[in-house]
Amino acid sequence: MRTRRTPLLAVTGVALAALALTACNGDDGVKDEGASRSSATAATTAGNNGAATPSDGAKTGSGSTSGSSGSANGSSGSSGSSGSSGSSGSSGSSGSSGSSGSSSSGGSASSGGSSSSKGSSNPWDPKNRVLCNGSNTRVTAQPVSRPLNHMLITVKNTGSKYCDLTYFPVLRFDEMQWVPQADEKTHPQAVTTLAPGQSGYAAVLLSAADGSGDGGMTGHKLTVGFQGKTPNSNGGAAATPSLPAKGVYYDSTLKVTYWQQSRDDIAGW
Repeated sequence: MRTRRTPLLAVTGVALAALALTACNGDDGVKDEGASRSSATAATTAGNNGAATPSDGAKTGSGSTSGSSGSANGSSGSSGSSGSSGSSGSSGSSGSSGSSGSSSSGGSASSGGSSSSKGSSNPWDPKNRVLCNGSNTRVTAQPVSRPLNHMLITVKNTGSKYCDLTYFPVLRFDEMQWVPQADEKTHPQAVTTLAPGQSGYAAVLLSAADGSGDGGMTGHKLTVGFQGKTPNSNGGAAATPSLPAKGVYYDSTLKVTYWQQSRDDIAGW
């Protein structure tokens, strides 16, 4: 009887051991596979949400795949993982900090420049015309040989604007107390206007050629006055042109012409 019981017990023990081992292996396999799939699913979900895990970093190696995904998501405005430390399994930086979604707009510059206004070149524009006088002209007085006992007064516009020579020059030798009058036959049809650099003229009859004049004397200083817009009004600074060293002889027949645009207009006066 002892000989039969021993093999039966041995067989029974072996069978029970085999069943126990099979049961243990079966339970551990199911649990390990379930944990592995759960871990992989969690890692994938965390990677999409921008948080890296040790298992995710281990699978991606250098973390370039997760970083690219984070950069793409960051540029579109959502948070993503930079993936720079994916190999160590540390959590990625927020994608919002690396986002380049916002664009800067440059300010527009106004191209409308202010234009500078220039004075009209029209001599009849009042803004472009002034009175001729000693401050904006150069005046010379030169005796001429023909006609006899005559002198030519030349006024050159040295200013930058047109100037008007109104009426006739007001002459005064030395301390003379009277004003020589103008020959009305020389009255021009329009006011003599000088452009910058242009000259105007007036002739002076110094004395009678036949000696009919009286009170003759020699003048050494000449003052040329300018009239304003009305007769005998003050037109501004006077001029004192030089006279010959010996002076100029004049008498009571002293008279002048109106201002002329051309000296030819008074050449035969």
